[in-house]
Amino acid sequence: MDVRELAAQVRLGRPRAVARLISLVENAAENIAEYSTGNAARAGGEGGAEPRGANRVLREVMADLATGAARPYTARVIGLTGAPGVGKSTSTGMLIRAFRRRGSRVGVLAVDPSSPFTGGALLGDRVRMQEHATDPEVFIRSMSSRGHLGGLAWATPQALRVLEAAGCDVILVETVGVGQAEVDVARLADTTVVILAPGMGDGVQAAKAGILEVADVLVVNKADRDGVQATVRELRNMTGLAEPPWRPPIVMTVASREEGVDDLTAALDKHQAYLDESGEGRRRRLARARDEIEAIALARLRSRFAGLHGDRLEALAVRLLDAGTDPYTAADDLLAALR
Repeated sequence: MDVRELAAQVRLGRPRAVARLISLVENAAENIAEYSTGNAARAGGEGGAEPRGANRVLREVMADLATGAARPYTARVIGLTGAPGVGKSTSTGMLIRAFRRRGSRVGVLAVDPSSPFTGGALLGDRVRMQEHATDPEVFIRSMSSRGHLGGLAWATPQALRVLEAAGCDVILVETVGVGQAEVDVARLADTTVVILAPGMGDGVQAAKAGILEVADVLVVNKADRDGVQATVRELRNMTGLAEPPWRPPIVMTVASREEGVDDLTAALDKHQAYLDESGEGRRRRLARARDEIEAIALARLRSRFAGLHGDRLEALAVRLLDAGTDPYTAADDLLAALR
């Protein structure tokens, strides 16, 4: 089946076609990402040659999905992020059930960390969502981060477009277990949900965690544990500094027992209404489109730059080491080759 036929099947919502097209996109994006970071051998490039096959696949897929779209991309994109062990996958499963009760078609992109030694990944997030495996209105895809930083995979934006084209009403993007600064999901999602658990640190730890600043909704999961009120109090002190018109609500849940799911969906709906009424939703989507275009353009530039690694760069490095030039002049010399 060629790319055009796959795209047509995706628009009909066929799960197998969605899976195959995401695999094509993911593998092609990985080849480009490998090459753009200078690892031409792993990407399949030879002698500085750009991986044209990967570029062709991505171009065909995105063009076919865009030209054949019956409607603009309108899926609600909800990002779920937080530290390892706070219950992101369980919370994602809880939200799948909540949105399916409303009759929504749900897509899930669950990003798992890859090994820094072997490059492999367990892809275990979907294990907690097995109850939805036979539901034709739910599509769950696990993705390896493949070394990409920020909490997402390099191909996540393209996979998101595939799920939108497949007619998903809601797309849940679950990030890798993140620390204090991995905030890429905020640039991809309409609503960013940051999940915490009691006992993850004191007030100082909360204050310096940059990830909390991108939250549209804060969830304190495992609220049946000791220390939950202290965590909520610290979060209230922090969100009290937030600028209106939107101040992130704090929701307490026990995702394993679906406690607090109504409060969480109400908070999500309220934020969606705010996005629609204020125009903030369109502003965020425009920013997402700009970021996507910029990322593709920069990847192409990096792939061209990778071809310059060799004699020219080596000679400039020797001159810099021997005090024959300065780093800025050397960089200008290297960039001149791109023109």
